[in-house]
Amino acid sequence: MSIQLALAVAAVLGYLLGSIPFGLLVTRAAGMGDVRNIGSGNIGATNVLRTGKKGLAALTLLLDALKGTAAALIASRWGADTAIAAGFGAFLGHLFPVWLGFKGGKGVATYVGVLAALMWQVALLFAAVWLAVAVALRYSSLAALIATLAVPIALYLYGQPVFALVFAVMTAIVWLKHRQNIGRLIAGTESRIGSKG
Repeated sequence: MSIQLALAVAAVLGYLLGSIPFGLLVTRAAGMGDVRNIGSGNIGATNVLRTGKKGLAALTLLLDALKGTAAALIASRWGADTAIAAGFGAFLGHLFPVWLGFKGGKGVATYVGVLAALMWQVALLFAAVWLAVAVALRYSSLAALIATLAVPIALYLYGQPVFALVFAVMTAIVWLKHRQNIGRLIAGTESRIGSKG
């Protein structure tokens, strides 16, 4: 198999894994209906949390992360390049699932799941930065945005320029998907962690 074909196969495999809409499946299985009909209308853990079921939100978060991890780990059998191709595919699959008219989540959990498979040390850094910002400022979205900025820099410093480049692209996409949150942060209307709003 040529490297080009291997990368394409890995990306498609990753996309198919990433496009599994766990938020939708988990809430329907629990009898909560269609999660797309509440809150932001997306399928991610943050919106699942708006059902009031913290356990379902935690399960969605875990499954959305693990599909990114699984894609990268499976493809890593053929090398680092195929691993990152599959991880990027999984990330795009979560954001733009073909089964849901290409309307998915915002990608943070899958982003971290891919990162954990490729370089767990940087995934721990992401978690530390997220936690520090979340505790200090109590904005989950801001914590995620700042943590994603740290990832490409850390990957580059770890001697992984290809990973750094791909995660820089993924970070830019995460920021684009969070543009409404960014607008609310600027306006001072973004909900804080623990608030009722």
